[in-house]
Amino acid sequence: MNFNKMKSRFYNLKYVILYTLIFFLFGSIIELYLIKHYEDVIQIIPIFCLGVSLGSLIILYFRVSKLTINLFKASLSVISFVGLLGVILHLNSNFQFEKEMRPSSSTMDLFIESLSGALPALAPLNLVLLAMVGYSYVLTINQKR
Repeated sequence: MNFNKMKSRFYNLKYVILYTLIFFLFGSIIELYLIKHYEDVIQIIPIFCLGVSLGSLIILYFRVSKLTINLFKASLSVISFVGLLGVILHLNSNFQFEKEMRPSSSTMDLFIESLSGALPALAPLNLVLLAMVGYSYVLTINQKR
C-alpha cells in the first residue's frame, strides 16, 4: 500500500468514524470492567451488549450485506435502550440512597442530589452516544453502496 493511498484512507470519513467507534466500544468495555461493573447480573448487560456490538461491527466490516447491517443496527438499538435504562437505574439507586440519608427532604431536592450521587447518573448516556456514532458509520456504508 503506498503512502498516498494510506493517507487518503486515514482521512476518509468512513474510517475516522470506524476507528472512533472501535475505540469507543473497547474503551467502554474496559472502563466497565475496571470499575467492576459485573458484580450483579443486571450490571453485566451493558458489557454483553457492547461485546455483541463489537462482534457485529467486525462482521460488518468484513462482510457488508443487508443482514449484517441490520444486525449491527439492532445491536445499536439495544445499546441505546440499555443506556436509557442505565440512567433510570442509576438515578433510582442514588435517589433511594439520598432518601435514606435525608428522609425529611423534598422529592425535588432528593432528585437534584441524586443527579450527582454516588453512581454517575448520566454516564450510561454514553451508550446512546455510542449508538449514534454507530448509526453514522452505517450511513457512510449506505452512501458507498
